[in-house]
Amino acid sequence: MIIIMAGGRSSRMGREKPVLKVGGRPMLLRVYGEAKKVGEVLVAVSRNAPKTRELCLREGIPIVETPGRGYVEDTLFLLREFGPFISVSADLPFLKASDVMAIGEAFDGRTSLTGVLPLGRIPKDLHPLTYRGYAIIGLNAVGTEGEKFFELSNPLLTLNVNTPGELKLAGRIARLVEKPFKAFRELHGGG
Repeated sequence: MIIIMAGGRSSRMGREKPVLKVGGRPMLLRVYGEAKKVGEVLVAVSRNAPKTRELCLREGIPIVETPGRGYVEDTLFLLREFGPFISVSADLPFLKASDVMAIGEAFDGRTSLTGVLPLGRIPKDLHPLTYRGYAIIGLNAVGTEGEKFFELSNPLLTLNVNTPGELKLAGRIARLVEKPFKAFRELHGGG
């Protein structure tokens, strides 16, 4: 089970992050599109995120209601309800299915895995939360018996969009990264 965490207060952004657009698409739809390539996905919403709930209902995306008292409390609630799961933050616009698959394959269903990226792999304009020589990523496996780090390889996972400045940066990156691929696909008949 993959659960996208999308019920937070978005206090640093000042508005609901999952519905904000990066590259012309709401971040939640970008994350959901990649996660559903890997397995069954639910979106965790709360009373803090009414626009996110509306988006999910409009798009036919399955949701689960959480208490909305914070990330840790909501994660524990989901663990009690569903057992071990893969947790993905809704504000990781450059998440790839391969990232979710990598942590899923490493997860034994018991030991929690905290997704990390070595500091040397972080693009210079990004300033993620760091701990013991790693950037902490919003992609985790939630288990019941301890915790260890799991190294990921996608450097753009360090862009966790929390502020208006990070949203603007994500938009610039999307234009740089995604437009050339779209043009290439169109040139070579990939649509």
